[in-house]
Amino acid sequence: MIIMASSSVYALPILLILCSSSLFSNAASICRKTEDIQQVIYACMHVIVENWVDGVKDDNIFGIGAKFGEKLPKEEEKAAKLSATIPNPSDCCSKSTEKLSGTIAVCPRGTCEFAVKADVAQSGGATNLLLINNDEDGLPLIDCPSNDSLSITIPTVIITKSDGEHLTNFMVGKKKVELLLYAPPRAIVDSSVVFLWIMTVGTVACAALWSEFTAKGNERSYDELSPKKSAEAGADDEDEIVEINLMSAVTFVITASGFLLLLYFFMSAWFVWVLIILFSIGGVQGLHNCITSLVSSKWKKQKVGLPAIGEVSVFSLVTLILCIAFAIFWAITRRASYSWIGQDILGICLMITVLQLAQLPNIKVATALLCCAFCYDIFWVFLSPAIFGNSVMISVAKGDHSGGESIPMLLRTPKFFDPFGGYNMIGFGDILFPGLLVAYSFRFDKAKMKGVRDGYFLWLMIGYSVGLLSTYLGLYLMKGHGQPALLYLVPSTLGTIVVLGLVRGELKDLWSSTLEDISKAKKSSGEA
Repeated sequence: MIIMASSSVYALPILLILCSSSLFSNAASICRKTEDIQQVIYACMHVIVENWVDGVKDDNIFGIGAKFGEKLPKEEEKAAKLSATIPNPSDCCSKSTEKLSGTIAVCPRGTCEFAVKADVAQSGGATNLLLINNDEDGLPLIDCPSNDSLSITIPTVIITKSDGEHLTNFMVGKKKVELLLYAPPRAIVDSSVVFLWIMTVGTVACAALWSEFTAKGNERSYDELSPKKSAEAGADDEDEIVEINLMSAVTFVITASGFLLLLYFFMSAWFVWVLIILFSIGGVQGLHNCITSLVSSKWKKQKVGLPAIGEVSVFSLVTLILCIAFAIFWAITRRASYSWIGQDILGICLMITVLQLAQLPNIKVATALLCCAFCYDIFWVFLSPAIFGNSVMISVAKGDHSGGESIPMLLRTPKFFDPFGGYNMIGFGDILFPGLLVAYSFRFDKAKMKGVRDGYFLWLMIGYSVGLLSTYLGLYLMKGHGQPALLYLVPSTLGTIVVLGLVRGELKDLWSSTLEDISKAKKSSGEA
């Protein structure tokens, strides 16, 4: 699944998209009414809250603007820096005895409606109202007042509970807090998505062609640290490959759905930490395999004897230690701005390794697997809200109730040109499932001794690339709503190979023949 996320992805709903200025009326008393939930999202503003404590600049806070009141300025230069004040009573549900004129009133959510709080702050002379959410996960959409008689002109913004407590602790401690609020324009799809597209397509291509990159000196790097297996590498080569069968498709849907529900209902920081550890272990194995298999042909193997292990390759051992250190460094610094680099490196190497170990025998199995994954993705993104109240897939991807931790099974790139920062992301499944078919097409071409243009690999790579572009188009047309990428990728890859096979009269071979049978038949016909 592909989703968009703001920089405070685990606090801000990733589906809230800054609306175009044409949706806002200059008449302050007019609320931006709509019944459609996507239009409600579209009618709200993403807001940057700059803050100073006793004149010292603090980290920016991100919030969501209400549908009522005047719009905030788009440029920082046009916004006014004002003092923050806690009214009395602090809940903003009745007239304040505290002077609010020319200040930004800061009030907690609860006790009365949002619009009532805004009306109280406005009547007290406040210039803006800053609300603090009472729930740590997510932010609510502040819709139009239920009382049509209220005419609210001041902008209203809500921020997360943790950010609000950070500010109010300073204010209660008698420190001077100043705020500056503005809502810069925000593109629905950041141009940095091109980088993610290149990285994703490149991963699929590299995984399919990996055997060609490492053909000359493949040292069976999975087993280099095991001397017994190294000695029997040739005999065990076929045992390393996991051939997917029809039962795998059904098993996938049941297992993946169960695991997704487990994450949805029991998501917590410790649960995510389990995933981080498992990801790190898989990433170490993948990174170790990729490095050793790439350089093994140029590296003169030297052995060293270790107690209880026996003889192992020096290069493989050193590489393993460095890979473990790299994964530990990523886990420790996973919240740093640059952590996406380490996560992507580990994730890409893990997926390349998986696509070497797991293979499709024919497109009959591919059809079963991809169709099941297709239905799985659509159900948990688009249909699950009818049962669970919100999208299970999107909630899990956002990391709701994860205590600020991030699920690592994603490739992500920063939104370099988004004023709010954040990441574009794509799930591993959107790479692995189509990647299995693309890798199969390359092996099929090789078994059939096909050229580039009369083969299938090139056309499936084009199909995958176009399907991924279509996903981003869907993301744009759906105004940022998370997209089940397999909705686009399965037809663009599976559909491509089926249609080409039908046109070329090779669908029977593709559908049920194994590559071993095809290779033998090709050699027999060549000898004849």
